[in-house]
Amino acid sequence: MIDPRFLRNQPEEAARLLARRGFTLDIEALKVLEARRKVAQKETEDRQASRNARAKAIGGAKARGEDVSALMAGQDEDAQRLAAAQAELACVQAAWDELASALPNIPAEDVPDGRSEEDNVEVRRWGDPFAFAFAPRDHVDLGEGLKGLDLTAAAKLAGSRFAVLRGPLARLQRALIQFMLDLHTREHGYTEVYVPYMANRESLFGTGQLPKFAEDLFAIAGLPYFLIPTAEVPVTNLARDMVYAKDELPQRFVCHTPCFRSEAGAAGRDTRGLIRQHQFEKVELVQIVAAEDSARTHEELTWHAETVLQRLKLPYRVMALCAGDMGFASAKTYDIEVYLPGSGRYREISSCSNFRDFQARRLNARARAPGQKPELVHTLNGSGLAVGRTLVAVLENYQQADGSVRIPDALVPYMGGETRLAPPL
Repeated sequence: MIDPRFLRNQPEEAARLLARRGFTLDIEALKVLEARRKVAQKETEDRQASRNARAKAIGGAKARGEDVSALMAGQDEDAQRLAAAQAELACVQAAWDELASALPNIPAEDVPDGRSEEDNVEVRRWGDPFAFAFAPRDHVDLGEGLKGLDLTAAAKLAGSRFAVLRGPLARLQRALIQFMLDLHTREHGYTEVYVPYMANRESLFGTGQLPKFAEDLFAIAGLPYFLIPTAEVPVTNLARDMVYAKDELPQRFVCHTPCFRSEAGAAGRDTRGLIRQHQFEKVELVQIVAAEDSARTHEELTWHAETVLQRLKLPYRVMALCAGDMGFASAKTYDIEVYLPGSGRYREISSCSNFRDFQARRLNARARAPGQKPELVHTLNGSGLAVGRTLVAVLENYQQADGSVRIPDALVPYMGGETRLAPPL
């Protein structure tokens, strides 16, 4: 959440900054709540002082052997008035929390202005799109030709937006996962973690999926759990209610999980193949850092994700998202987009975000330097990478005229020395 002191003291500035995202802050509602809060806070403090003064007077009178019946007669009224003031304060605080939890993060100063993906700014490119002497096919045609992608079976088992992978294609997906985990743990200094694939409401609130994005989640009927939409949720929540020693930072985690998303707003979009599915695999990078390190760490984490594509020799570009296209909790985001010859366009394969203290405030995640008060940490994450989309990129960029697919050199050791996927005879 946004710092409540900033909202209370500078509502007009908060409104100006949130307007960059296309979000309209109800300043009047904020001011009304703040006025109510101040009145309720003062009334509560006054009633507490009155109760304490009466208790002290009763104690003094008893010590002097005086009759205290008149003093005690007002105790019930004091208690009732205090309870009423506390109830009003709690009601106002609940309304404030509801309002504040629905506010998106404030964009960083260097985030480009704009309202949609059309306004995103290209930061850099790496590699040139492959030149083919034939018309390149998309991953669905290639996967089906290899007898490794079975969307019909998936529809029978579950429905649309699912896939069954068979044989070498399933192995290639596993190879990609292992390659990514090895790269991030051995070379980039991340600690691999294994986490539950379900999360409770508190965890989803902490990273910002709840309450605003409940429709994007799969709830478990009859149980207080949701299937995780990304490993960001359980991994970042490892920091919930923690107070780290400052020298314990940064905390770097890498985690492979399946991800489950309802794709509530994606009706009719990317219905063919593996691009947008209800269940998909992802290797996630999460860092918990000191506030002063988060901008540098954001660049570093993005580079870690880029390294995967460079090792696989897949052409990509990095886009700085404009204020209106960023995720709810993000202060700044880079999207990494890989080139897909089957469609002749770049598609997102990783989103690397700096949340600053937005998630940490919801998580109560802090760090303390020696002799100092605890301060909120900053949280960051990014896909390192989305496995299904990386599989798509490998199939389409390494396809051959005969329908076979060459294995990228970096994956050959993970494929038992195989260098090529070939259609069955």
